[in-house]
Amino acid sequence: MVFGGKCLGKIEGKNVFVPFAIPGEKLEINITEENKDYDNAEIVEIKESSPHRIIPPCHYYGKCGGCNMMHIEPSYQKEIRKNILTDIFRQNGIDISEKLQIISGPDFNYRCRFQLNDGGLSQRKSNVVIKIEECLCAEEKVNEYLKKTAEESSARPAGRSHLFGSSFSTEEVKIAAEEDIRTSKIKISGGGQKNKKLRLKENRYFAGTLASPENTMTVTLGGHKLSFDVRGFFQSNLFVFEKVCRLITELLPGGKNILDMYSGCGSISAFLTEKYENVVLVEHNRDALVFAEQNLSGSKHVSYGLSGANFVKNCAATLPPFDACTIDPPRSGMEKEVRDWLCQSKIPLILSLSCDPATHARDCARLIAAGYSLKQTYLLDFYPNTSHIESLCLLELDQ
Repeated sequence: MVFGGKCLGKIEGKNVFVPFAIPGEKLEINITEENKDYDNAEIVEIKESSPHRIIPPCHYYGKCGGCNMMHIEPSYQKEIRKNILTDIFRQNGIDISEKLQIISGPDFNYRCRFQLNDGGLSQRKSNVVIKIEECLCAEEKVNEYLKKTAEESSARPAGRSHLFGSSFSTEEVKIAAEEDIRTSKIKISGGGQKNKKLRLKENRYFAGTLASPENTMTVTLGGHKLSFDVRGFFQSNLFVFEKVCRLITELLPGGKNILDMYSGCGSISAFLTEKYENVVLVEHNRDALVFAEQNLSGSKHVSYGLSGANFVKNCAATLPPFDACTIDPPRSGMEKEVRDWLCQSKIPLILSLSCDPATHARDCARLIAAGYSLKQTYLLDFYPNTSHIESLCLLELDQ
């Protein structure tokens, strides 16, 4: 199986990619798309089944555009994702086979955040909307809402909306549509003043941004209360994310100054305050930084509402040396300016997180070439039953 969840076979030397297969199976297939260097195919009949194949427990499986590995026994799924991550790093000249651990959580009922389209999920390779009554990946609070609103066509927002509900929060499920806010027994944070905008402490790096209690959700992870806008980014699997944040604090030795690059709403930064006297946050999304200011209230920190490239260009040289750095870039990986700066920064320890193995391996290869050693790698199994892979690498500067 290759990154993306398709299995790779060959017909007369030509690569053929087959979804919903398992390595080692013998299949009768139908070629659905021919290209110069490869073909795509679909399964017609399974001639010899893998011992790891199971009946998918979800009746939406294969139609919904979400899961693509639910036909595989869960423990073997983890081995496959581990092998894919190892192969991608090996392609970049890095052997992680002896340094790789898996951080995992529940195989089902783990997901707290969804994007809905007209109240449902988009069908695979189609604009058709599937009106789901339950998702086996969803946390119980989300499923309670889906079941309760399944028969009412007007109960869920039209268009694109953002749904969040979790056992890590005392608040009920909250839905934020793109144009309006609809709630289901929602407790409004910020004192319950639904129409009042909450202006948080400004500084010169992101003055003028606003946070609205209407769209705010608060969760508690590892003793830290974290607030964020349901329409923005926040981790979808809090069972694993709590473990990851605690792991990060255990791996870090502590000290004076730490840099949290691409910090978002400060969810990792909040944990960094346990080990470091001062946390420097860099995040281009200034709305997210408003929540970071709230989440780190009472802790010594400074926030820069800048892209990583602009921070490196305009601010990095003016700051005291960093004892460590955590970095969690978008799927495209570190900005070139950030990667180049880290390579010559002499920061003793870097914890690099990523939601894309290919860009993660590329960035780690550059850091290793600049004098860092990869001490440990973790597969962060945020999304069971899918081929999505996130990872964490611990890099130390060679003495």
